[in-house]
Amino acid sequence: MELTNITGLKGEVTVPGDKSISHRSIMFGSIAKGTTEVHNVLQGADCLSTMDCFRRLGIEIEKKGDSVLIHGKGLHGLTAPDNLLDVGNSGTTTRLISGILAGQPFDSKLSGDESLNSRPM
Repeated sequence: MELTNITGLKGEVTVPGDKSISHRSIMFGSIAKGTTEVHNVLQGADCLSTMDCFRRLGIEIEKKGDSVLIHGKGLHGLTAPDNLLDVGNSGTTTRLISGILAGQPFDSKLSGDESLNSRPM
């Protein structure tokens, strides 16, 4: 079996707005190099918490109509937040961002609302 070194991905996929996909789109766009444009990102509290966390990690995220532009800096382009990362009531944000933060060369702390903070994670 021959392995090929892939250096990029380009294309277009159209899917309906979805909370799970919105979280992951924001996260992948943030750790990718370059600008990612995502359409139909849900604007609910959980997805907004994810966007806010990545903004605090140094990622520029712009709302442009029904689209979101994420100016990613690569996996190791995130910067240490100046304060704790507030995940609100989003368990998805907490679980997924923890994996990304675990590989970063800085410390960070996550916290959420009373309900989220009482969950065993």
